[in-house]
Amino acid sequence: MSESDLLIEYLTKFFPILLFIFVALAFGLACLVISYFVQPRYPEPEKLSVYECGSEPFSDARMPFPVRYYVFAMLFVIFDIEVIFLYPWAVVFSKIGIIGLVEMLIFIGLFVVAYVYAWRKGALEWD
Repeated sequence: MSESDLLIEYLTKFFPILLFIFVALAFGLACLVISYFVQPRYPEPEKLSVYECGSEPFSDARMPFPVRYYVFAMLFVIFDIEVIFLYPWAVVFSKIGIIGLVEMLIFIGLFVVAYVYAWRKGALEWD
């Protein structure tokens, strides 16, 4: 087979995917264009005013969040990602043998040390 035949065969395998991407983009663009032309335009002062749950705003919207919120969120993401690493290990456990088991025990040990450290520092307290 020549290179052009291989290229044509390669492109025919991925043509449905390219067609799907094109149709999805065309559909999204068509929805945006149609909604722009069909939407009603009534610029009234009440419609253009600031809306906050049906009540008038009474303070600055840029009030700071406590740092504890960010620490709690970051710890959640970190621990969640660490737990996700357990799934591929469980799938290939029979192939990696005792060395894989020891490596995962070290990984889980570090995970527990980090959890205890965060707990002792009070990072898991919401108050």
